Amino acid sequence: MATIYQVSERAGVSLATVSRVMNGSAKVGEATRNKVLQAMQELNYRPNSIAQSLASNCSNSVGMLVSEVHGPFFGEMMSGVENELRSVGKHVIIAAGHSDVESEKDAIEFLISRKCDALILHVDAVSDEYLLELNKQTPVVVLNRHVAGMDENCICLNNELGGYLATKAMLDLGHQQIAYISGPLFKLDVRERLAGHKRALQEAGRAFDEGLFVEGDFHEAGGVAAMEQLLKQQQPFSAVVCANDEMACGAMNCARDHQLDIPADVSIMGFDNVIISRYTFPHLSTIDFPAGEMGRMAARWVRKHIYQDDKLKVQNLFEPSLVLRDSVSRR
Repeated sequence: MATIYQVSERAGVSLATVSRVMNGSAKVGEATRNKVLQAMQELNYRPNSIAQSLASNCSNSVGMLVSEVHGPFFGEMMSGVENELRSVGKHVIIAAGHSDVESEKDAIEFLISRKCDALILHVDAVSDEYLLELNKQTPVVVLNRHVAGMDENCICLNNELGGYLATKAMLDLGHQQIAYISGPLFKLDVRERLAGHKRALQEAGRAFDEGLFVEGDFHEAGGVAAMEQLLKQQQPFSAVVCANDEMACGAMNCARDHQLDIPADVSIMGFDNVIISRYTFPHLSTIDFPAGEMGRMAARWVRKHIYQDDKLKVQNLFEPSLVLRDSVSRR
């Protein structure tokens, strides 16, 4: 079996240069990189990942924590991270925190125990203070959450603007009685989206009506239950804004079960623009949340700051956009 020393001799470069090529360092010129790769191919050399880690004090792996590992939203986010890091020979270890303080901390400790070079975290329950302390020990990137004192480490969406755009679209279509189904209110992004909804109402001279508000759980069944609650109250509304697409799909199914036509009887808006929103009937209007691109940007942060790929640019704030489809109509 060929060794790194033989690769070094064949390519006519130092051991350190071969190591940098294997670690995906940007500090190696293209011509030199090609010589090393050609030598590796000619010798049929396969790097030993454990030996690489010991030699470079780098595991070439990144830990990622998400709230859940199922569903299209986190699937897009995880795929964005994995594709970006895999392109430079790095690997991702994924764990779930389930939006619970102890579960999130346990998962983070697990990732740290795997010697991850950095952590990409989509967390809801742990405090800002915990994240600030954690970042002193292990480099951390936070997704969809702003932590004061870690501004450059946060990849965020303007959730307040997203909530505003969703409700403003309904108001612009002539809807006056607009119901709102939120996610769990302990989550920061949920509260931000609700604040955007209230801002749009206020600008239009409409008061926020507690009777047309239901706290949901971000799941389809929660959307069904919330819509059932709104219909039982017998308080009139012509539109429903939901804080994510899964609940919007549940609300649509519930409305149809009650023989309501969408959008003639009730217009429904989601949030996220996950793939299912394009295949509902009618197609779901929603707010685009670029989860995949934000995942890729978090991975680029790691490439730039941990793996010294200095030429990369990192975008910290993303803007949502309105996607109008068939589930809404003019009142």
